[in-house]
Amino acid sequence: MISSFVRDQWYVAAYADEIGTDLFARTVCGEPLVFFRAEDGTAVALADRCVHRRFPLSQSRRDGDTIVCGYHGFTYDTSGSCVFVPGQKRIPRTARVASYPLVEQDSFVWVWIGSRDLADPDLIPRAPWLADPAYTTVRGMEPLAARYGLLVDNLLDLSHETYLHGGYIGTPEVAETPITTEVDDEKGVIYVSRRMADAACPPFYAESTGIKGRITRWQDIEYRPPCLYLLHSRIAPAGVLPNDDGTDPGAFHVEVVYAITPETENSTHDFWAVARDFALEDAKVSGFLHDSNRAVVLQDVAALNVLEKVIAAEAGGYQELSINIDTGGLAARRILARMAASPVKEPA
Repeated sequence: MISSFVRDQWYVAAYADEIGTDLFARTVCGEPLVFFRAEDGTAVALADRCVHRRFPLSQSRRDGDTIVCGYHGFTYDTSGSCVFVPGQKRIPRTARVASYPLVEQDSFVWVWIGSRDLADPDLIPRAPWLADPAYTTVRGMEPLAARYGLLVDNLLDLSHETYLHGGYIGTPEVAETPITTEVDDEKGVIYVSRRMADAACPPFYAESTGIKGRITRWQDIEYRPPCLYLLHSRIAPAGVLPNDDGTDPGAFHVEVVYAITPETENSTHDFWAVARDFALEDAKVSGFLHDSNRAVVLQDVAALNVLEKVIAAEAGGYQELSINIDTGGLAARRILARMAASPVKEPA
């Protein structure tokens, strides 16, 4: 299992609307951070501890575009520089807290935890459906008391839907259908595809699309380590395929997005979103998909929380067994290990 963070990478810290004028705390890759929006609306991230006696800045107060430590009054601007210390005019040169690059994109706020000089916004992967008016999105975030590598494994092997998520998205065909796996080592992207020509329609799609009977179901995964996971899902009545020109009016398309952000070595922020290109204004469909997908996520959370305890308690040297369905997850482990060992190159 993955046991160290890939630091010189972008991670989702929050949804954009989670960060407002109030001080907001979240830990990313073991770093406690405090977030807020400056008076001009710009999102800010600083280390969440005062340089003086470590009091959390998230439990302090704002004064305009500064944070005043709630313990001794040390005051920091949006760059992390201390602009006031109590009882003296001279501000020590080392009186500053770290600030972190932030980028808002596709409804997410991305943070760079590693070396600031390497923080190239062009490296941030895209999930454009989340901000596209041609799609309607439901979303959430669930805390996971397990290492983030377990969630990567989980999402790259969807055969577990048959057994863990029956009654929501799982049907027998998911586990029965072989996968194809492709790895772009140069770009560091993993593709796992499972295409079912004649499958039962699970409640998740039967209720939301209104399809009756058997379906053609495509699951095309695109994982961009370390953080962004995309599941391009196509659902259509059995036998209905895209046109030769690529148009696909007979199908329903769902883009499932996960942002997998380590909190600590043994806990994870599990951001999830479901974007659809049908029933855009139907609040009932939105409510159903939100509640159903959250139920699925919570089933994963419960299973992975158990697995984390098992792994933490076992003796060293345990040998896992891997089979064909694990090819995507094994490729992800290899790429993540390589990324952890080799920082990104500085942008040209």
